[in-house]
Amino acid sequence: MEYHTWKEKTEEGTQMYRAGHHASRWTLERMPKVGRSLKDDVDWEPVEFTREHWETLRDILWRKYQRKRGSWRIIEEIDKLLEDEEQS
Repeated sequence: MEYHTWKEKTEEGTQMYRAGHHASRWTLERMPKVGRSLKDDVDWEPVEFTREHWETLRDILWRKYQRKRGSWRIIEEIDKLLEDEEQS
């Protein structure tokens, strides 16, 4: 499984997000940002994707693609998901 992570500041504090991609299926998980000593005690909790999550993930993957560390195919998949969501 291929993972991509990012941080977002929310009212609850800084949240870490991890999007996983395997067999054309995406999963999204979240956990609060904690110090190194507590990292093992906090579990990732599953979250439903929102449009903002998809756009953030696409931006991350686009930057990886520009550095030749990502696949154009995955960016196209996300673009199609966003387009289909827009038409619904």
